[in-house]
Amino acid sequence: MKNNHCTQKEKAEQFHQYHVKGQPLVLVNVWDAGSAQTIQSTGAKAIATGSWSVAAAHGEQDGEALPFQLVLANLSRITKSVDLPVTIDIEGGYGRSVSEVKQNVLQIIEHGAVGINIEDQLPHGEGLYSVTEQCLRLSAAREAASEAGIPLFINARTDLFLQQVPEKHDEALVNEALARSEAYAEAGASGLFVPGLQDQHWIQELCDRSPIPVNVMVASNEPSLRHLATLGVARISYGPYPYLQVMENLKALGQRILTGA
Repeated sequence: MKNNHCTQKEKAEQFHQYHVKGQPLVLVNVWDAGSAQTIQSTGAKAIATGSWSVAAAHGEQDGEALPFQLVLANLSRITKSVDLPVTIDIEGGYGRSVSEVKQNVLQIIEHGAVGINIEDQLPHGEGLYSVTEQCLRLSAAREAASEAGIPLFINARTDLFLQQVPEKHDEALVNEALARSEAYAEAGASGLFVPGLQDQHWIQELCDRSPIPVNVMVASNEPSLRHLATLGVARISYGPYPYLQVMENLKALGQRILTGA
C-alpha cells in the first residue's frame, strides 16, 4: 500500500543521488501501476517505465503511437500507486518543436514524474536530430523543470549505437557520442543513455570520459551488474525485457491451462 512520505522535489533529489559511477542504479522497467507495485515490493530504489512495454501493454506499437493523454493517464496511475521516484520514457518528447517539448514535460511533471528519458532519434527512426536542435529540445525540458520547481533528471538518450550494427561500433562513433554527451550536459541533461552499446571496452571509454552519468541497457545476466559497475556505469535498465519475459510466462501458462497439460 502506498504511504508517501516524500515530496516530489525530495524524490527528484533522491533520484539524482542514486546515479553513482561504479555503483549503478538498477531499473527493472515497468509498464503500468500493477507492475510498478510489484517491482517496488522487490526492494527497488526507483521505478522506470519503458515506452515499448507501455505501448505493447496498450496494444500499440512503440514510436509515439500511444496517444499522449494515455501516456499521462498511465503515468498518473503509476505515481499514485507507489512511494518511489518515478522516471518515464517519453520517447522523442511527443513533439519536435521546443514549445511542444516544454509543454509536454510540464505535464509529465504535473503527473508526478521526477525523471524522463528523451531521445535524439527523429520520428519514425529516420536518423538523428542535429546536436543543435536536440540541445534546444533538452533546454526546453530543463526550462519546464525549472518553472515547475522540480530538479527533473533528464536522461538524454542517443540512438547512435542503435542505428549502427554492433560490428560498426568504433572509436569514431564513441567520440560522436561523447560530443553529444558534452553538448547535452551543457543544455541541461542529467545523464546519457546509450541503448545498443554492448562492447565493454567502449562502455568503459564512454563512462571514463562522459561529463554526465552513463546509462546502459541490458537484456540478460551478461555482463553481470557487478562487472558493469567496474566499467563505471551509473545506471542500468532493462527496456522491454521484463515485459517480454512476463508475456512469455503468461503465454506458457495459457497454453498449459487450455491444453490441460
